[in-house]
Amino acid sequence: MALSRSTRLTFGAIAATAALTGAAAATPAWGDQPATPPVPTFDEVTVHDPSIVTSGDEVWIFGSHGASAYTTDLMHWTQNSIDLSQDADNPLFEDIYAELEETFAWAQTSTLWASDVIQLADGRYYLYYNACKGDSPRSALGVAVADDVDGPYEDLGILLKSGMWDEESENPGEIYDATVHPNAVDPDAFFDAEGDLWMVYGSYSGGIFILQMDPETGLPLPDQGYGTHLVGGNHARIEAPTIRYDEETGYYYLFLSYGGLGADGGYEVRVARSEKPDGPYLDANGHDMSTVAGAPGTIFDDDSIEPYGVKIMDGYLFTREVGDPGTGEGTGYVSPGHTSWYDDPATGDSYMVLHSRFPGTGEMHNVRVNRMYMNADGWPVVSPFRYAGETDRKIKRDEVVGTWQVVDLGTEVSAAPDLPVDVTLTTNGKLTGGLTGTWKLTGHDQAELITPDATYTGVFAPVWDDQRETWTVGLTVQSSEGVSLWGRQVDVLSGQAAVDAVVADLTLGDTSAVVADLDLPTTGTGETTIAWTSSDPAHVSATGDATRPGVGEDDATVTLTATIANGAAVQAVPFSVVVKARPEPSLVGAWSFEGTLADDEAALGTPWVTGDRADNTGGSVSYAPDGVDGAALHLDGTSGVRLPDGLVQGDTYSVSMWLRPEKLTGFTTAFFAASASNRWLSVVPQGWNGETMLWSNDGAGWYDGITGQLVPVGAWTHVAFTVDAGEVALYVDGTDVGANPAFTDVLTSPSATFALGVNYWDTPFQGDIDELAVWTSALSPEDVAALAAG
Repeated sequence: MALSRSTRLTFGAIAATAALTGAAAATPAWGDQPATPPVPTFDEVTVHDPSIVTSGDEVWIFGSHGASAYTTDLMHWTQNSIDLSQDADNPLFEDIYAELEETFAWAQTSTLWASDVIQLADGRYYLYYNACKGDSPRSALGVAVADDVDGPYEDLGILLKSGMWDEESENPGEIYDATVHPNAVDPDAFFDAEGDLWMVYGSYSGGIFILQMDPETGLPLPDQGYGTHLVGGNHARIEAPTIRYDEETGYYYLFLSYGGLGADGGYEVRVARSEKPDGPYLDANGHDMSTVAGAPGTIFDDDSIEPYGVKIMDGYLFTREVGDPGTGEGTGYVSPGHTSWYDDPATGDSYMVLHSRFPGTGEMHNVRVNRMYMNADGWPVVSPFRYAGETDRKIKRDEVVGTWQVVDLGTEVSAAPDLPVDVTLTTNGKLTGGLTGTWKLTGHDQAELITPDATYTGVFAPVWDDQRETWTVGLTVQSSEGVSLWGRQVDVLSGQAAVDAVVADLTLGDTSAVVADLDLPTTGTGETTIAWTSSDPAHVSATGDATRPGVGEDDATVTLTATIANGAAVQAVPFSVVVKARPEPSLVGAWSFEGTLADDEAALGTPWVTGDRADNTGGSVSYAPDGVDGAALHLDGTSGVRLPDGLVQGDTYSVSMWLRPEKLTGFTTAFFAASASNRWLSVVPQGWNGETMLWSNDGAGWYDGITGQLVPVGAWTHVAFTVDAGEVALYVDGTDVGANPAFTDVLTSPSATFALGVNYWDTPFQGDIDELAVWTSALSPEDVAALAAG
């Protein structure tokens, strides 16, 4: 039987709850569950690196940057506190910056990393907080206490420090070495089967460590230093440890996140197990995880660590063809990780709680909860879909016969999503298609897949397929070697039904003002083919390549015809496409900000003030009297400005501006333009590398325009960039910095968003902006130098 997280976090008592298995369970604590659940609804929250604690009937999560939220059903969440960059008046503390002043000073930062809360025997809540410099493992980890789960918390002091270069570490007599000593972040406090309190922690650097704690005070027992090393080292990308004890198997399970947390970081979840809380932890192949580390002398060496640990969650995409139910490219997770877990004390049903990004939405992330089961070999397997209110039930054989998409999570650490193969589970127990072999359904829901390479065990589980918008059955299994498969059922259409579905779904988006190549799909649902012809290949080819008419020429109107075929069923569908001629080179607009947001000629729409994001309101701006020439726009770090939509469109333009930051924060934008949330460019005063950069994403990859320098705080700097048919030049104070010239089209929409000081995700700009100008042509180096000269 599993140890209930709610109980262990409440008083540290050992609770005998239902086992984490695929067997049928009782009704959950939050209400009766009909045989066919209702269509689920969700209330989303944003808490990066969530960690679970319970308070009465409420399940709380605490995470990075001071964010927190709570729920009573794991589906409908309420945001309690938000990112410190968005609201420095954090409700968890009376004054967070005064209370944790020593921590922020040591870590040289203004934010917190992943927090963890536990309730001890005195009934009080202990919040293990931590702060990290970010570009080094200079961190402080401490604890604060409150009578109520939502605070206010009072600091009890720093417990551990790291990153003290050339100084003695927490291990007496040892100079701090980031390859063997931990980064003191990512704490997780837990009770073991005997009621003893522990804290596991660590990220990258020297790896993951564990300390035994005093259950009365929440402080480490004396003379442990950094504690016992469990896994990692040499800056291997392993972090976010959490440990769960399962009374049925008798093992402690150490959950870890491998990779980087960003959308391009390949974040994923792995697990190892031990008979003791402080290890050694082994994976399914018997590898001792304490030996898993990057190669000496390396940084972020994924090749050395990816063979080890049992991967149970990864970035994946159940793909969608034209004509399939739903919208977009499919459904899945991007860089899911930093997990916590929750065992329902009434049923023993177990859940993994995590944050995830999503296909096509960039760095936007939300909290997710997925059911977790135990397979026949005593290893956890995770539902491929988010929890939607389902409960365990008997799965019938005829429910699982049919066509499935099956994803192999593999062992590689990669940002590329795991993609499915089509597999058929036949009525006579055969596997055909992308997997061959046999399958079995035994008991209520136990699944077994036998292939020539491995035997996989796990469960067939009820799931809500958010793309198909229906209740169905999912598959989660794992081999004895620790390789996990996820599966979902799909409907297969053919003939006229498939053609009709593709015709109803096929779209090219807004084709009234095309300035870039079109993506023309060539396949649809049920192996439907889509062939294209063009009435004017000189301007739009049959493969979607667009060639714009020249300056002074008329726009080109082209008919693209899609011939859709499946078997004997065929239908042609025409699309009208207008390819915009290249515009005359001209100044689109200039803004001197002389006490107004209007452009200097008052020829464009009036900009408006946003809140802390480009798509909200509620802020205010002011004007600094000492601009480059006259007044300047002043932004206070909580607001921005939306310029008129669609200022420029296409692959040729220039932007020039003066910046005077008051404060530099990572990823903050000064100038932002976006055709979509995953298709944008940004002038970033301080980018991911600590330098000023032009940053962009075209939906498929990143562009890093490196300047090799950081604009100063409190002084004016001229920044400009020009884009000319796929080539970009980036200038600082009139000098071309030699950035990578290869640039892709991102301003493809006629209604693209343009903003100053805000984007959709990051801390707003704090400082001054002056003499902004935008052109529909690429300025020459001499033109830019003249602008920088004033």
